[in-house]
Amino acid sequence: MYSKELIRGTLRPIILKLLSEHGKMYGYEICQTIRSMTREQLIIKEGSLYPALYKLKEDGLLKVETVKVGGRDRQYYSLARQGNAEAKEQIAEFSRFLKTMNTLFKAKTDLSI
Repeated sequence: MYSKELIRGTLRPIILKLLSEHGKMYGYEICQTIRSMTREQLIIKEGSLYPALYKLKEDGLLKVETVKVGGRDRQYYSLARQGNAEAKEQIAEFSRFLKTMNTLFKAKTDLSI
């Protein structure tokens, strides 16, 4: 499992990526999908997920649909129009970031610069 700080910085692009691929998902489903896809290497707690979802909604990137399931309300999240564009940008930026980090960590550090 990874540190809270590392997860916090990656949660937004992860959520946007999942919703861009799956259409609509509810919170617990997002947590379980991340857990399953990463073979339990990345575990997102609902206490971290829901504030991120709320912020994405406030930013106009997500739409929320409430559906009755088994007598209870379940909120499904999907990308708003602006969210689709933001998802593409965030995914591209994060991919570039990962490439940069790979370069940095694979390189032998030269302290004589």
